[in-house]
Parts: sequence; C-alpha cells; structure tokens
Amino acid sequence: MKNNFPRLIIAATQSGSGKTTITAGLLAALKNRGLSVQSYKIGPDYIDTGWHELASGKISHNLDSWLVGEDKLKEIFIETASRADISIIEGVMGLYDGGKGGISSTAEISKLINAPVILVIDAKSMGTSAAAVALGFREFDKSVKLVGVILNRIGSDSHKKMIIDALNKLGIKCFGAIKRNNEFILPERHLGLVPTTENKSADIIKRICAAVEEQIDVDALIELAKNSSPLEIPNPCSQFPVPSIKIAVARDEAFSFYYKESLKVLEKLGAEIIYFSPLNDKTLPENISGLIIGGGFPEMFAAKLQENKNLRADIFNAAENGLPIFAECGGFMYLMKTLIDFDGKSFEMCGVIDGSATMTNKLQTVGYVEAEILKDCVIGKAGDKIRAHEFHFSKELETSGDRIFKCKRMRTGNEYFAGIAKKNFVASYLHIHFAGCPNAAKNFVDACKDFGGVLNGK
Repeated sequence: MKNNFPRLIIAATQSGSGKTTITAGLLAALKNRGLSVQSYKIGPDYIDTGWHELASGKISHNLDSWLVGEDKLKEIFIETASRADISIIEGVMGLYDGGKGGISSTAEISKLINAPVILVIDAKSMGTSAAAVALGFREFDKSVKLVGVILNRIGSDSHKKMIIDALNKLGIKCFGAIKRNNEFILPERHLGLVPTTENKSADIIKRICAAVEEQIDVDALIELAKNSSPLEIPNPCSQFPVPSIKIAVARDEAFSFYYKESLKVLEKLGAEIIYFSPLNDKTLPENISGLIIGGGFPEMFAAKLQENKNLRADIFNAAENGLPIFAECGGFMYLMKTLIDFDGKSFEMCGVIDGSATMTNKLQTVGYVEAEILKDCVIGKAGDKIRAHEFHFSKELETSGDRIFKCKRMRTGNEYFAGIAKKNFVASYLHIHFAGCPNAAKNFVDACKDFGGVLNGK
C-alpha cells in the first residue's frame, strides 16, 4: 500500500540562514489553518525540535541516518507522518552538509523520503548573487528535488525584486521573502538555540507566524507538499506490551535532550517511563528498576541542582545499591562529584563518579562516532558497537573508573577512550538513539528486570 504523505523539507545554504525561524513560523501558520502538522529535524539536534513542538503543538522527531540507519529512519517517518495532514522537515546546516561522505545530510535524507526541498537563502548583503547561489545548489546534485527558494532578511521591496527577477530568468521559483526584523532572532548560547522552556518563545513564534502568513505563499507550499511522490507503507507496528518495569527519566529545564522514538523503544520492550525533575523533586520515583539521565544544560542550573541535596543523595544511594543507570552528556556531568561553570565556580553534584566536569569557552568535540563497548555492562556486551553523537563544551577533570567505550570519530578516524562504567551504571558524553541501537535498549531493559522493582511486586 502507498500514500503520498504530503511533505516538504526546509533546507538552507548554511547554518544561521534562518531555517529554524522560518520552519517554526510555517508550522504555526499551518496549525492556524486547522491542519494537523507533523514536524521533523534532520540530524541529532535536540533544541530545534522544541521550537517545532511549540509552533505545531505536536512532538517533533529527529531523522538521522547515522544514529538509526536508513530503514529505521523511513519507518519512523512514515509511522509518524501517517497521523498528520502535512509534514514539515527542517534540514541540518547547509543542504549538502552532514557527516563523512554526506551521511545524514539534508540532501541524503531528502532522497530517502523522496521529499521536495525549499532552500532558505540569507539575502542580507547580497543582491543578484542570491540567484547564482540558488542555481549552484540546484545544479550541484540534480537528484535532489530542489523546487524553489525562500529569501530571508530582505532589506526592502527593491532588494526583493532584484533577486526575484534574477531567479525568474533561471526558472527558479521564489515562494516568499521575509524582511529583516530583529524581533525574529531566536535566542542563542553555547550549544545553539536556547530551549523554549527558558524564554518567552511563544511570543516570538506569534511574530514569526504573522510574518510568514504575510510574506510567504503558504498555500503554494501546501500544494507543493500535497504533490509529493507516494511512499510505501510498512507493515503496522506491534502493540506495546503491558509494562513490567518502571524506568525513571530525568526531564526538566536542566535535562531535556531526549529522542521520543528512542524512549518508545524502551516502552516496546516492556518499560513504563516515569519522568521526574532533578531540579524540583526531592526523591526518585518509587518502585523504579532503572534510571536514565539525558543531556541538557546542568551548567546553567548548577546552583539549583546543588541545592537539591535530597535527590542527589537518593541518586548516589541508588547507584551504590546497583540500580541500572544510563547517563548521557549533561547526565554524565550531573553524576560527577562537582561541576565547574563558565565562571570557574564549583558546585556539588551527585558524586556517583569520583571526578569533575568543567565548562570551557571552546567546543571540545562535535560529530558522529562509533563506540565499541570494552566490557559487559548494562547496555551491552564487550565487543558490541553502537553509533553515537557528541557535542559538548565541557571536559572531564580527574575522573576515576573503568573506561567503557573505545570510540572512533567518523570524520577523522581518530580513536580515543571514553565514558565510565562502575557497578550497574554507564555514563559518558555520547548521545545514542535506541532505535538505532536496539540491542543496547534490550540489554538495559533486561538489566532493569534483573534488578527488580516490578510493577505490583517487590
């Protein structure tokens, strides 16, 4: 069975061109028309999806061919898109940028899901040359369905006309032009955009939506999406089992980096996800059999995390008693003895790991990695390999414990050892997606079941 799944990719020439801004405005405009709109972000980014969710009112999903693989990516897309009237996919960096060999680039994924592409061009300080840029992007890979452009940061009507006249001569359609306006700038900090939970983002979305409604031909984009080529619908997924264990997942302003489809893998294996707040809750949820602490911004909330001594002690005791724990990046930092912020001030954390994490003013690493597990642990056996992503400004100081991963950077081939494993926990700077590492998910759930704490039981 096939369905055309109305869909459209918003790509750009480079990072910072305004694709998140325009995507968010378009999502809100489509929602205002009464459409059920499903959003996606290409690549591993956690923050842009929050802006999508605020604009669309629905959970946004990541499409990453390195973290989950091509087949699983298409399955995730079709399963989630089937419940919406239209799907809008935001690209990553520039259209042809991705990992080594272009993996998980917007161009690659546009071909995987056979979606038309709109190219956002930041036209500030550029006139007719914008048309030459569009032509180059269209001709670079003709198998990419680049069907038109949206101009961003236009200075005047004459500026707009100059570029559109040049585009018309090349047969490249312009679907709109957003005028320069500082009120549309999304707030940023060291890891990119500031999460929507930390700013007056709803007001920004309203302003951007109004501009999109006025300056972009939204109806033409809807028609374009409706004419997408059909996609094959896979067999329906099996029903979720009755939960047999509870896994606590840290989620608040300090820890918000999770892929919904990654947690769903745990649910399909029999886990019930119980959310809690390291900032506000005094104890871990009751009767849990496992704990996950994802990435986020613990450095921005270090004082409040330090103040919550009861929860930090609860997590320390849980680790000492053998509770299976999996922590990524910000969660790795939170499990350490201390966290040192950008100003050099030290804050007490959980103390599960004897060591410190310190913030730096320099990006320490970013990119895809392949990690080999060095010894049996709660997410796998020695020799197992997982795909992951790293992106952090902090670094470890004087950490002790057995290294759990031998990592290889996919772009350079450089190898290094990473992460800490002790008792029943694994923590590192690596972000993984359980949909692409199903064996890691199964191992973690099995470890939780072995620990105990089953529902309605012990």
